Amino acid sequence: MNWTELCIFTSTEGSDILCGCLLGIGINGFVVRDSKDFEEFLENKTGNWDYIDDDLMNLKDCETSVTVYLPDNAQGKEMFDSIKSELSRLREIDEENLFGRLEYEFKNVCEEDWANNWKQYFKPLCVGDKLLIKPSWEEAPANDSRIILEIDPASSFGTGQHNTTQLCLELLEKNINGNEKVLDLGCGSGILSIAAILLGAEYCTAVDIDQNSVKIAKENAEKNNIPEEKYTAYCGNVITDDELVKTIGNGYKIVVANIVADVLIGMSDLFSDFLTDDGILIMSGIIVERKDEVIEAVENQGFKVISVAEKDGWAAVSMKK
Repeated sequence: MNWTELCIFTSTEGSDILCGCLLGIGINGFVVRDSKDFEEFLENKTGNWDYIDDDLMNLKDCETSVTVYLPDNAQGKEMFDSIKSELSRLREIDEENLFGRLEYEFKNVCEEDWANNWKQYFKPLCVGDKLLIKPSWEEAPANDSRIILEIDPASSFGTGQHNTTQLCLELLEKNINGNEKVLDLGCGSGILSIAAILLGAEYCTAVDIDQNSVKIAKENAEKNNIPEEKYTAYCGNVITDDELVKTIGNGYKIVVANIVADVLIGMSDLFSDFLTDDGILIMSGIIVERKDEVIEAVENQGFKVISVAEKDGWAAVSMKK
């Protein structure tokens, strides 16, 4: 399959808003380029540096942009049409021109080039106290006692690099004691549901609206030696598909949903039926500005907040009935 590389020009302030819109459309992976990343590197680096990688140097004077890869098929065209609608909406509400010019450029990319483009950004990463996230082409550090979670996200969201994923992984680590049944809504690469099993959960159900993500999640579960009887993945939208909701069932001790605010609000009346009476709901993908709105929607369904964590403008919330 070929892909279309779509580069959207925005601003530092607009990049998080734009990424949230893309996630809402169902686009689960993107690359953000921002000159402020270079400035932060200069401010925070230690030691004497005689060489700086060309890719990092190229950030110095770049215009902030968000790049996504769309499949060159009917689904990709639908996504592109949705992106254009979102850009028009953002321009209308951006009265102070905070989000940049919100224009785009695109080109065709063959699948092999696409696959290699994002690999350079994915390196082994420690998350929480127990997990080491790594791609298959990288070696784990020697003598590391952490649980290794091997993930190849391909075109799906979830490498562990994004703040929302890290916040969810940290909350999962705190709430899994062993033998739990876990539901992962919006599973992407499967990183959260796979992590749950590696941390001690007994069984996981993963759900995503994108068929390719479901396929990738199953492949990643297999990479981590998770037996088929412990991991099930479905494609569909729980907000609109009553049969899927019935198939997923209930009795989950933990539900984790790393999506976006509007989708979480849309799901808010479903969470209670999925969970056991003492179950825990973990939500992320929420920009801090919309945190209270999401919490209020779920509180209206009989939940109360256990904890709130924030990281670089993103929030994660754990709640219980």
